[in-house]
Parts: sequence; structure tokens; C-alpha cells
Amino acid sequence: MRKKKLATDTDEAEIDLTPMLDVVFIMLIFFIVVASFIKEAGIEVNRPDNSKSDPSDASSILVTITGDNQVWMENRRIDIRSVRANIQRLLAEDPEQPLTIKAERGAKAGTLVGVADSAREAGVGTVNWASGGDK
Repeated sequence: MRKKKLATDTDEAEIDLTPMLDVVFIMLIFFIVVASFIKEAGIEVNRPDNSKSDPSDASSILVTITGDNQVWMENRRIDIRSVRANIQRLLAEDPEQPLTIKAERGAKAGTLVGVADSAREAGVGTVNWASGGDK
């Protein structure tokens, strides 16, 4: 009969994880420090207080964006591509006129930014933002 040799080796190979953990913690610290220096791109929006007067007075160019993304100027619906031309026409009369963008609830941010960009390209110096409420 043949005797089976039992595996009684006490010298098993062990992996030391300490250097790997050190590297992981150093990488974690590096990414936390780097992330604190990254400034995300965006725009700052200062919402007006309710106590202040309405910026959409008679001397201001008013652009209204409805909840279904329709753009209105001077009580008529216009295409978003013609916003710049309409604003330039109104600025020809008074170049110092401010612009008020009034966005109703449900208006998409892309439409809002498109109108604001068109206004800046037309040469508007001041852009005011007004809330359109729950219409």
C-alpha cells in the first residue's frame, strides 16, 4: 500500500498588502487635493429679490419665453433665430436699453441661454432676468 503524504507545510506563501495600501492611500490623497483646485465651468445667476422693483419696465426690451419654449417680443411670437436681429433693431433706437428675459416655468435652459447669447451678440450691455411665475 502506498501512503499518502499529507500537506503539512507550515511555510505558506503570504502576500504583504501593506505597500499596496500605502500606494492606494497616497493616490486617494492626491485625487482629493487635485479635485479641490478644479473650478467647474458655469454661469453665476443672481436672482432678484421680490422686494425690488420689476426690471421689465417700459424702457427695457422684454423677451418672454413661455413654458413650451416659444419666444415672444413686442406682443408677437418670433423664431429664436431672429432674436438677434430684433434686438439689434430695437437697440438702433436706443443703444443703452437693457434687456429683460422673462422665463416662465417649464422653459428649457437651452432656449434661455440661446436668447441670452443672441442678446450679447446683438450688443446688449445689461441683461436682466425675471421669473414668469406659474403661467
